[in-house]
Amino acid sequence: MTNSYSQVIAIDGPSGSGKSTMAKKLASQLNLLFIDTGAMFRALGYFADKAGVEFKEGPELKNFLNSLEIQYSDNAEELIIINGENLSKVIREHHVSTHASVISQIPSVRSFLLDFQRKLGAENICVMEGRDIGTVVFPDAFCKIFITASPEVRAKRRLDQLKENNPDSNETLEQVLEDVVERDRKDTQREVAPLKVADGATVVDTSEMKASEVLNHLIEIAREKAKGHNIDL
Repeated sequence: MTNSYSQVIAIDGPSGSGKSTMAKKLASQLNLLFIDTGAMFRALGYFADKAGVEFKEGPELKNFLNSLEIQYSDNAEELIIINGENLSKVIREHHVSTHASVISQIPSVRSFLLDFQRKLGAENICVMEGRDIGTVVFPDAFCKIFITASPEVRAKRRLDQLKENNPDSNETLEQVLEDVVERDRKDTQREVAPLKVADGATVVDTSEMKASEVLNHLIEIAREKAKGHNIDL
Protein backbone atom coordinates (compact mmCIF):
# COMPACT_ATOMS: atom_id res chain seq x y z
CA MET A 1 0.00 0.00 0.00
CA THR A 2 1.14 3.53 -0.66
CA ASN A 3 -0.31 4.78 2.63
CA SER A 4 1.11 4.12 6.07
CA TYR A 5 -2.33 3.02 7.21
CA SER A 6 -5.00 0.61 6.01
CA GLN A 7 -8.32 1.99 4.80
CA VAL A 8 -10.19 -0.21 7.25
CA ILE A 9 -12.54 0.62 10.10
CA ALA A 10 -11.54 -2.12 12.55
CA ILE A 11 -14.20 -3.02 15.09
CA ASP A 12 -13.34 -5.49 17.85
CA GLY A 13 -15.12 -6.62 20.97
CA PRO A 14 -16.30 -9.61 23.00
CA SER A 15 -19.07 -12.03 22.11
CA GLY A 16 -22.56 -10.53 22.21
CA SER A 17 -21.36 -6.93 22.42
CA GLY A 18 -23.42 -6.02 19.37
CA LYS A 19 -20.36 -5.31 17.27
CA SER A 20 -21.59 -7.33 14.27
CA THR A 21 -24.95 -5.56 14.18
CA MET A 22 -23.39 -2.13 14.69
CA ALA A 23 -20.57 -2.76 12.21
CA LYS A 24 -23.08 -3.83 9.59
CA LYS A 25 -25.23 -0.74 10.17
CA LEU A 26 -22.16 1.50 10.13
CA ALA A 27 -21.02 0.03 6.81
CA SER A 28 -24.50 0.54 5.38
CA GLN A 29 -24.65 4.16 6.54
CA LEU A 30 -21.22 4.90 5.07
CA ASN A 31 -21.81 2.80 1.95
CA LEU A 32 -18.83 0.55 2.67
CA LEU A 33 -18.23 -3.21 2.45
CA PHE A 34 -19.03 -5.00 5.72
CA ILE A 35 -16.74 -7.91 6.62
CA ASP A 36 -17.91 -10.24 9.40
CA THR A 37 -14.85 -12.29 10.42
CA GLY A 38 -16.78 -14.05 13.17
CA ALA A 39 -18.97 -15.61 10.51
CA MET A 40 -15.83 -17.04 8.91
CA PHE A 41 -14.72 -18.78 12.11
CA ARG A 42 -18.26 -20.03 12.70
CA ALA A 43 -18.43 -21.40 9.17
CA LEU A 44 -15.07 -23.15 9.47
CA GLY A 45 -16.02 -24.59 12.87
CA TYR A 46 -19.35 -25.84 11.56
CA PHE A 47 -17.83 -27.26 8.36
CA ALA A 48 -14.95 -28.98 10.18
CA ASP A 49 -17.31 -30.56 12.73
CA LYS A 50 -19.61 -31.73 9.95
CA ALA A 51 -16.65 -33.28 8.13
CA GLY A 52 -15.48 -35.02 11.31
CA VAL A 53 -12.16 -33.17 11.33
CA GLU A 54 -10.41 -33.12 14.70
CA PHE A 55 -9.92 -29.61 16.06
CA LYS A 56 -6.15 -29.74 16.48
CA GLU A 57 -3.01 -29.05 14.48
CA GLY A 58 -1.92 -31.83 12.17
CA PRO A 59 -2.03 -33.20 8.62
CA GLU A 60 -5.79 -33.80 8.78
CA LEU A 61 -6.57 -30.17 9.58
CA LYS A 62 -4.01 -28.93 7.03
CA ASN A 63 -5.59 -31.05 4.27
CA PHE A 64 -9.03 -29.85 5.32
CA LEU A 65 -8.04 -26.18 5.07
CA ASN A 66 -6.37 -26.74 1.71
CA SER A 67 -9.59 -28.29 0.39
CA LEU A 68 -11.70 -25.21 1.11
CA GLU A 69 -12.99 -22.63 -1.32
CA ILE A 70 -14.49 -19.70 0.59
CA GLN A 71 -16.78 -17.09 -0.92
CA TYR A 72 -17.77 -14.03 1.07
CA SER A 73 -20.18 -11.20 0.29
CA ASP A 74 -22.05 -8.62 2.35
CA ASN A 75 -25.35 -10.05 1.15
CA ALA A 76 -26.87 -11.57 4.31
CA GLU A 77 -28.46 -14.37 2.30
CA GLU A 78 -25.10 -15.39 0.83
CA LEU A 79 -22.76 -14.09 3.50
CA ILE A 80 -20.45 -17.07 3.50
CA ILE A 81 -20.30 -20.09 1.22
CA ILE A 82 -17.78 -22.92 1.59
CA ASN A 83 -17.28 -25.40 -1.22
CA GLY A 84 -20.60 -24.36 -2.70
CA GLU A 85 -22.60 -24.79 0.52
CA ASN A 86 -24.34 -21.66 1.79
CA LEU A 87 -23.75 -21.53 5.56
CA SER A 88 -25.16 -18.05 6.17
CA LYS A 89 -28.09 -19.22 8.32
CA VAL A 90 -26.79 -22.37 10.00
CA ILE A 91 -23.77 -20.58 11.50
CA ARG A 92 -26.12 -18.51 13.69
CA GLU A 93 -27.29 -21.59 15.61
CA HIS A 94 -26.13 -21.46 19.23
CA HIS A 95 -24.06 -24.67 19.26
CA VAL A 96 -21.87 -23.33 16.45
CA SER A 97 -20.46 -20.74 18.88
CA THR A 98 -18.61 -23.51 20.70
CA HIS A 99 -17.06 -24.82 17.47
CA ALA A 100 -16.01 -21.28 16.52
CA SER A 101 -14.45 -20.68 19.93
CA VAL A 102 -12.37 -23.87 19.77
CA ILE A 103 -11.26 -23.68 16.14
CA SER A 104 -10.35 -19.99 16.46
CA GLN A 105 -7.61 -20.92 18.94
CA ILE A 106 -5.73 -23.03 16.36
CA PRO A 107 -2.82 -21.06 14.82
CA SER A 108 -3.07 -22.59 11.34
CA VAL A 109 -6.78 -21.72 11.17
CA ARG A 110 -6.15 -18.11 12.18
CA SER A 111 -3.31 -17.88 9.65
CA PHE A 112 -5.54 -19.33 6.93
CA LEU A 113 -8.30 -16.78 7.57
CA LEU A 114 -5.83 -13.94 8.18
CA ASP A 115 -4.68 -14.11 4.56
CA PHE A 116 -8.28 -14.21 3.34
CA GLN A 117 -9.31 -11.27 5.53
CA ARG A 118 -6.33 -9.12 4.54
CA LYS A 119 -7.03 -9.71 0.87
CA LEU A 120 -10.64 -8.57 1.32
CA GLY A 121 -9.59 -5.55 3.33
CA ALA A 122 -6.88 -4.51 0.90
CA GLU A 123 -9.32 -4.42 -2.00
CA ASN A 124 -11.92 -2.15 -0.40
CA ILE A 125 -12.48 0.65 2.08
CA CYS A 126 -14.43 -1.45 4.54
CA VAL A 127 -15.78 -2.03 8.02
CA MET A 128 -14.26 -5.24 9.39
CA GLU A 129 -15.30 -6.67 12.73
CA GLY A 130 -13.97 -9.47 14.87
CA ARG A 131 -11.77 -9.98 17.91
CA ASP A 132 -8.30 -9.18 16.62
CA ILE A 133 -8.85 -6.84 13.68
CA GLY A 134 -7.17 -3.80 15.21
CA THR A 135 -4.48 -5.82 17.00
CA VAL A 136 -3.46 -8.41 14.39
CA VAL A 137 -5.30 -8.33 11.07
CA PHE A 138 -5.08 -4.57 10.43
CA PRO A 139 -3.02 -2.97 13.23
CA ASP A 140 -2.50 -0.02 10.89
CA ALA A 141 -6.25 0.55 10.35
CA PHE A 142 -7.05 4.27 10.16
CA CYS A 143 -9.93 3.78 12.60
CA LYS A 144 -10.04 1.30 15.50
CA ILE A 145 -13.06 0.84 17.74
CA PHE A 146 -13.58 -1.59 20.63
CA ILE A 147 -17.26 -2.22 21.37
CA THR A 148 -18.14 -3.81 24.67
CA ALA A 149 -20.94 -4.22 27.25
CA SER A 150 -21.42 -6.03 30.54
CA PRO A 151 -21.66 -9.86 30.38
CA GLU A 152 -25.27 -9.73 31.57
CA VAL A 153 -26.32 -7.28 28.87
CA ARG A 154 -24.49 -9.29 26.22
CA ALA A 155 -26.12 -12.53 27.33
CA LYS A 156 -29.59 -10.95 27.15
CA ARG A 157 -28.88 -9.63 23.65
CA ARG A 158 -27.57 -13.01 22.54
CA LEU A 159 -30.64 -14.79 23.90
CA ASP A 160 -32.98 -12.35 22.16
CA GLN A 161 -31.11 -12.97 18.90
CA LEU A 162 -31.36 -16.74 19.35
CA LYS A 163 -35.10 -16.53 20.03
CA GLU A 164 -35.57 -14.31 16.98
CA ASN A 165 -33.70 -16.73 14.71
CA ASN A 166 -35.30 -19.80 16.27
CA PRO A 167 -38.49 -19.25 18.32
CA ASP A 168 -38.36 -22.90 19.46
CA SER A 169 -34.91 -22.44 21.00
CA ASN A 170 -34.85 -23.69 24.60
CA GLU A 171 -31.69 -21.93 25.81
CA THR A 172 -32.05 -20.03 29.08
CA LEU A 173 -30.48 -16.71 30.07
CA GLU A 174 -28.36 -18.53 32.65
CA GLN A 175 -26.98 -20.91 30.02
CA VAL A 176 -26.20 -18.13 27.57
CA LEU A 177 -24.55 -16.02 30.29
CA GLU A 178 -22.38 -18.98 31.25
CA ASP A 179 -21.39 -19.42 27.60
CA VAL A 180 -20.61 -15.70 27.24
CA VAL A 181 -18.36 -15.68 30.32
CA GLU A 182 -16.57 -18.83 29.16
CA ARG A 183 -16.10 -17.40 25.65
CA ASP A 184 -14.62 -14.24 27.18
CA ARG A 185 -12.19 -16.34 29.20
CA LYS A 186 -11.05 -18.30 26.15
CA ASP A 187 -10.82 -15.25 23.90
CA THR A 188 -8.81 -13.13 26.33
CA GLN A 189 -6.47 -15.90 27.50
CA ARG A 190 -5.68 -17.74 24.27
CA GLU A 191 -2.05 -17.71 23.19
CA VAL A 192 -2.76 -16.66 19.60
CA ALA A 193 -4.25 -13.19 19.02
CA PRO A 194 -6.02 -12.77 22.39
CA LEU A 195 -8.95 -10.38 22.60
CA LYS A 196 -7.79 -6.99 23.87
CA VAL A 197 -8.18 -3.29 23.13
CA ALA A 198 -5.91 -2.31 20.23
CA ASP A 199 -3.43 0.53 20.58
CA GLY A 200 -5.19 3.75 19.65
CA ALA A 201 -8.67 2.22 19.71
CA THR A 202 -11.72 4.12 20.95
CA VAL A 203 -13.64 2.07 23.53
CA VAL A 204 -17.44 2.24 23.30
CA ASP A 205 -19.42 0.66 26.16
CA THR A 206 -22.95 0.07 24.88
CA SER A 207 -24.45 -1.32 28.11
CA GLU A 208 -26.61 1.75 28.69
CA MET A 209 -26.92 2.96 25.10
CA LYS A 210 -29.71 2.58 22.58
CA ALA A 211 -28.80 1.10 19.20
CA SER A 212 -29.38 4.45 17.47
CA GLU A 213 -27.07 6.21 19.94
CA VAL A 214 -24.33 3.65 19.37
CA LEU A 215 -24.60 3.96 15.59
CA ASN A 216 -24.47 7.77 15.66
CA HIS A 217 -21.44 7.64 17.95
CA LEU A 218 -19.64 5.20 15.64
CA ILE A 219 -20.36 7.38 12.61
CA GLU A 220 -18.88 10.39 14.43
CA ILE A 221 -15.75 8.43 15.38
CA ALA A 222 -15.25 7.02 11.87
CA ARG A 223 -15.71 10.36 10.12
CA GLU A 224 -13.40 12.16 12.52
CA LYS A 225 -10.68 9.54 12.00
CA ALA A 226 -11.23 9.59 8.23
CA LYS A 227 -10.84 13.36 8.15
CA GLY A 228 -7.45 13.02 9.80
CA HIS A 229 -6.29 10.60 7.08
CA ASN A 230 -7.82 12.39 4.09
CA ILE A 231 -10.34 9.61 3.53
CA ASP A 232 -13.70 10.69 2.18
CA LEU A 233 -16.60 9.11 4.08
